[in-house]
Amino acid sequence: MNDLATASKSAQSGGSIQLFYATSVARNRPTVDRADGIYMWDTAGRRYIDACSGPVACNIGHGNPRVLEAMIAQAKKVAYASRALFENRPNIDLADLVTRLAGPGLERAFFVSGGSEANEAAIKLARQYAVTRGETARCKVIAREPGYHGSTLGAVSVVGDPDSERVFGALVRVMPKVPAPFSYRLPPNHDADSYARHCAAELEAVIRREGPETVLAFMMEPVGGLATGALVAPDHYYAAVRQICDRYGVLLIFDEVMSGAGRTGTFLAAEHWPAGRPDLVTLAKGVSAGYTPLGAVLAPAHMVEAVAGAGGFLHGHTYSANPLSCAIGLAVVREMVERDLMRNAARMGVVLRKRLDAIKAKSPIVGDVRGLGLLQAIEIVADKETKAIFPAERQAVYRIIELGIERGLLLYSRRTANGKYGEWLMVCPPLIVTEAEIDEIARLLGQTLAAYEAELRSERALR
Repeated sequence: MNDLATASKSAQSGGSIQLFYATSVARNRPTVDRADGIYMWDTAGRRYIDACSGPVACNIGHGNPRVLEAMIAQAKKVAYASRALFENRPNIDLADLVTRLAGPGLERAFFVSGGSEANEAAIKLARQYAVTRGETARCKVIAREPGYHGSTLGAVSVVGDPDSERVFGALVRVMPKVPAPFSYRLPPNHDADSYARHCAAELEAVIRREGPETVLAFMMEPVGGLATGALVAPDHYYAAVRQICDRYGVLLIFDEVMSGAGRTGTFLAAEHWPAGRPDLVTLAKGVSAGYTPLGAVLAPAHMVEAVAGAGGFLHGHTYSANPLSCAIGLAVVREMVERDLMRNAARMGVVLRKRLDAIKAKSPIVGDVRGLGLLQAIEIVADKETKAIFPAERQAVYRIIELGIERGLLLYSRRTANGKYGEWLMVCPPLIVTEAEIDEIARLLGQTLAAYEAELRSERALR
């Protein structure tokens, strides 16, 4: 029997031929069959509510007819054309649209295939810009710990995850880190405001210690993703970071792979903090809403023109700015704008926060609720009073995800540094979500948490 026949037989019999899974939740996963709106169905006909937009990507929901029509129309015209040989209209139109939405100072867009690529491209653009200015010593990118900026080796160098550094650090140049401004689990003698000031001061201290002339950029998520569970710092933190970067000539890069494209109620999360506006922004996930792999770097015209004048951007990928992905991204962003989904994200974010706060009030294992718009998370704790974390071997959030799947609820999480900084569940439905659907999410989430709490009680009773 040939390999293709073997694989087909294995799949038909229910056997798995996929060898690489990232988390323990992989076992006993259902096989997806179809999806529509914020719902998904498996091959057994069971329905699930997508309360996390996949990996916080499917911003406009599944099966959008206008996006599917744009996909087919572009594929019929030309699916691929190398940017080295052709310009293409979808690339031009998408760049015009996203830069217009991003606003002054971010007039240029470079399209890639995803978030890790976008973050690497932003770092390389920043470095090349420094070289064109004669600042060749600037090569260090400071990031936060914990923090997450992708899974490729270039991105790993700025990922603030001790476990990742332990495994992959020998392959890369690990960059300096500063503490993330947590608001829930804080060091002694700090509240959220004072700790945010401390974290900003640490950024300045690290720049000075490393040598300001060697520091290229500071990269951060304005609203945290999986590394910090929808962390939002006090407003003054963003202004302080901007001032520190300006003081030392350091570029400020916002990783909006998760928080951008309308998820927080504005096109860029950066819009919530005008005094902290970044020099570069990266996008992915929601900019194509799961319909195609796509990412983007947004940059100021003066930076791009300086690099172009020095010989051009020394970077690129086969699928950079490909017409099919750009046409799909264009349809997604147009749908978001024309259906006013950013405003819906802001409105429904308020509703979601109220429902999550109500769950927190009743649940003994929900210690915190945080986020902005439809990028929110609940922190899971063993003890609400002490904020104690469950032992790492319990893999608590992954068990809760399994219990959610059993009840038709899809959630998402990633235990940064194996839970060293806590663990949380992302609750981030598509931007098309209605209040009735949020009520359904809250009901199923309450049932899922209650099921986990019952398991804990049963274990204690058996001791």
